[in-house]
Amino acid sequence: MTPKQILDSFSETLMQDERILSAQERELLHNLLRHAETAAGEDFENQRRVCTVIASAVGETVAQRAFSVLGASIVERILKSGPGSNSEGRNGHGIEMDATSKNPEPPAAPMPPGPHNPQPPGVVVPQHKPPHHKPERPRDPQPPSEPLRNPQPPGTPLRNPQPPGQAQNTAVISETSVAACQRPATLRAQCVILDEFLAPQELESLTRFALEHELEFSASEVVAPTSEQGVIDYEHRRSRVLTALEGYEELLVGRIKMVLPQVLQKLGMEEFDITGVETQITASNDGDFFRFHSDNGSDRVAARHLTFVYFFHREPRLFEGGELRIHDARVEQERYVSAGSYQEIVPRQNQIVFFPCELLHEITPVKCPSGLFADSRFTLNGWLRR
Repeated sequence: MTPKQILDSFSETLMQDERILSAQERELLHNLLRHAETAAGEDFENQRRVCTVIASAVGETVAQRAFSVLGASIVERILKSGPGSNSEGRNGHGIEMDATSKNPEPPAAPMPPGPHNPQPPGVVVPQHKPPHHKPERPRDPQPPSEPLRNPQPPGTPLRNPQPPGQAQNTAVISETSVAACQRPATLRAQCVILDEFLAPQELESLTRFALEHELEFSASEVVAPTSEQGVIDYEHRRSRVLTALEGYEELLVGRIKMVLPQVLQKLGMEEFDITGVETQITASNDGDFFRFHSDNGSDRVAARHLTFVYFFHREPRLFEGGELRIHDARVEQERYVSAGSYQEIVPRQNQIVFFPCELLHEITPVKCPSGLFADSRFTLNGWLRR
């Protein structure tokens, strides 16, 4: 085959993939080119210029989408054909799973990413915190109705919390009560982290969508295991959420399904049929936090099986904190409590984290000096049900 025949064959293959170029987009391009040809008339030089501009725009869009699609395919093939993971839990192909043991030896703390210590592309190592680094308890005691028995993040809520909103499907369980005979005696913190999860154009579009819908965000809710209704509790959780995501839920979940088999394999979880999906965009600004909790600790949300958290923010990043801490846990009086050690994931642009819903986790307080909504820590987070 000649180089042109190879290129034509490759282009035809890309055009047949709806994830790269939909039928509506192909029809739009066809009409656009025909209109340009008609408008240019006999001016062939002008026709050439118009086609060059359109070709450049189409090529950039197709390249960005193909980057994500081909990348996922390549990762899948490498994982199927390559050797197994090494003893540290890293497979070297953009997926990281790490877990602390019951009595872990404190590993060397990885240096945070920065200009003098760049992380290799596609791999992020969660920071392990040994037991003596457990989160500090807040100065103010929990109110009598608060059932928590676990370590809390440092800091206290702001004096003037945001007004309650009308959020729906935003409830997250504030504690996990289990019978010791029904669950393992210990739960080890583990997660899978993927970098550069969306194409740059998709990340930009999602960020713009979140900023344009600021007024539709409402106060986050929590649900106790004995309650069927979500309540706003600023002592336990403070952030704002948006549940009407238009096409962005389908975008993210579609990508998740592409990598799900490899993610489940690294987590040691069996593949399952997805019976439902819950998603929300969460905005966390100055002083916002989420105390120790699990995501499937009551009958209302018992079907939640896998949690995902996709990080994004406006550039340059103008907040600090908001780390995701996933705790090792043990059963104490028929309830999971922190074993004192945890993994810490620092929010990074265009990064997604997966972990089982029953794992105990928290979000440390966010510091955002400007207080502007646009400078918030954003996540598109949710749960896959089985």
